[in-house]
Amino acid sequence: MASLFDRIRLGSIEAANRIFMAPMTRGRATPDHVPTPIMAQYYGQRASAGLILTEAIGISLEGLAWPYAPGIWSEEQIDGWSAVTDAVHHAGGRIVAQLWHMGRLTHSSFPGRGRPVSASATTAPGLAQTYDGKLPYEEAKALDVAEIPALVDQFASAARNAVRAGFDGVQIHAANGYLLDQFLRSSSNLRRDGYGGSAENRIRLLQEVTAAVIQSIGADRTAVRLSPNGEIKGVNDDDPEGLFVVAAKMLSTLGIAFLEVREPDFNGTNGKADRLPVAPLMRRAFNGPLVLNSDYDAEKGQAALDAGQADAIAFGRLFIANPDLPDRLARGLPPSSSDPATWYSRGAEGYTEF
Repeated sequence: MASLFDRIRLGSIEAANRIFMAPMTRGRATPDHVPTPIMAQYYGQRASAGLILTEAIGISLEGLAWPYAPGIWSEEQIDGWSAVTDAVHHAGGRIVAQLWHMGRLTHSSFPGRGRPVSASATTAPGLAQTYDGKLPYEEAKALDVAEIPALVDQFASAARNAVRAGFDGVQIHAANGYLLDQFLRSSSNLRRDGYGGSAENRIRLLQEVTAAVIQSIGADRTAVRLSPNGEIKGVNDDDPEGLFVVAAKMLSTLGIAFLEVREPDFNGTNGKADRLPVAPLMRRAFNGPLVLNSDYDAEKGQAALDAGQADAIAFGRLFIANPDLPDRLARGLPPSSSDPATWYSRGAEGYTEF
């Protein structure tokens, strides 16, 4: 029976343990989305994770509109990420770049963006985080079929850039209400063409993006993140069980290195017990390593491995104030708490200093 501290192979990646660092946006890049030296220090401090999944990284200027979030479309950005991967590898770690297009969650107030795009002409609820403060989201333009190949190429190009920057692989961000998730789910995908309607049609863009990334860098260095949770950023689905099982089967056929599933706890303590979790159904549909994420501690994570529900666990906020999290868990030490005021504060406090 696997332990959190056992090694695991994910495609071409050999991870020293099954305690992964989940993707977390921290807002420490430049206003032009270039990784900074403090980011190399931050990720290097956490190299004892079996695998680091980076914060979401924009694949294009048009697809990224989060203040001080990093991108990977320019030479300057690639150079910045090279310093990050060097720091992680020097410390003996492994690191994967999470590739991101925000879709309708971008905002035209960011220079060079223009109107947001999505599966359909819809508007996200709430307010966008911008350099000008919080502003209402704008109605997105539905992507034309003729525009989709260029989008797919952007993901493939970003994957190649990630490999050039020294990453051990990439993870395609198809979760949490961003562009690919907007195509996946019925509440935001109102299309009547080959990318809308049935679950098989709605997973088509994810399939094309994943196949293009595989062609660019290999299936053994390609992963995907899905989130069969309830509504997030205004995105939901009428039949999450059916949708995400179909998606998991497709990704299994493509032979990706691993699949990460972010799903909330269904023990009834957070109001989510109105339906059963989808991850166990995806587990049966996906023939490869499965990583689970969302509010795990050491006890719950090990229980999931013991029950055969997952092959590894991605821990998020515990890694913020505990860069040595695997060692702390191994020694049975209680984790330190992070200060939410420092999560996006741009400084060293709460990032590399505690």
